[in-house]
Amino acid sequence: MGFLGNEPVSCISAVSYGGEFGFLGFYITKPEYRGKGYGIQVWNKAMEYLRSQNIGLDGVVAQQENYKKSGFKLAYRNIRYEGRGASRVEDNLTNIVELSAIPFEQLLKYDSLFFPAPRPQFIRLWMKQPESLAIGFTENGELKGYGMIRRCRTGYKIGPLFADNENIFEQLFNKLSVFVGENAPLFLDVPEINKAAVTLANKYRMKPMFETARMYTKQLPVIDLDKVFGVTTFELG
Repeated sequence: MGFLGNEPVSCISAVSYGGEFGFLGFYITKPEYRGKGYGIQVWNKAMEYLRSQNIGLDGVVAQQENYKKSGFKLAYRNIRYEGRGASRVEDNLTNIVELSAIPFEQLLKYDSLFFPAPRPQFIRLWMKQPESLAIGFTENGELKGYGMIRRCRTGYKIGPLFADNENIFEQLFNKLSVFVGENAPLFLDVPEINKAAVTLANKYRMKPMFETARMYTKQLPVIDLDKVFGVTTFELG
């Protein structure tokens, strides 16, 4: 937090995953204090903390040029879609289980395909949020996809949602949609580079409402974006 006297005027988060990959988020300065050098002070502190790491962020598109000045390069866009909860889903989906039933090491191994660094502590806490549902899709004892939905200030947000293919995505998505209740607002953040995910968001009549620029300071992480149907969270990667 950045304070002017006793008043908080700016904030930022800088999270390090294993000392090799970092992510910036929550970079905010109160409108009346922008352009006066207060925001850049917390920014510099965060960059110093992560200085040796490959750093990622999901920034507003209008700030891309400013991020480039700090060494960030555009990787792709993420699109936030808004949809509505569903009233029912097939009950005979025996492949879908609560994520707590999956051996944790198996979950970590699958998650590593879609995130640049191990994040066991994060996953343990993320999946236990109040008013949430975390589920996995298994086939012959092997994890083929998992997703989570959580209550937000407005509606519910899905994230992450990783799946080996579109059929598994749809089964997980439908189950998560029922959890929120019919017509409740729900949100899904989709990498635009995953064309199948964009197509499926349109299939379920979800409307694009916001976009970010995913940027990195070093190389693009080697992750299977074709199986990333829902980003965990813009603020933490």
